[in-house]
Amino acid sequence: MENEESPKIEFPCRYPIKAMGLDENNFRDAIISIMRQHVPDLSDEDISFRPSRNGKYLAVNVIINAQGVEQIQALFNDLKASGRVAMVL
Repeated sequence: MENEESPKIEFPCRYPIKAMGLDENNFRDAIISIMRQHVPDLSDEDISFRPSRNGKYLAVNVIINAQGVEQIQALFNDLKASGRVAMVL
């Protein structure tokens, strides 16, 4: 059996990112601020929010115009380093 490679992403492309964390202390604004540092042209239409069933957590869903793997990795790293994000997908 041949070693199959994962599909290559062609940039630029629309790329979804989800950051989840406790919905407190302006979590929503903090996450969007980090995203805008890496994606200055982020449109409000590409941002959505989904609270958890009990409202304790919030998922911030964003679709970015990704320019490359480096941009995505830097964004993920900064979200994780914020100490506010429980999970990034």
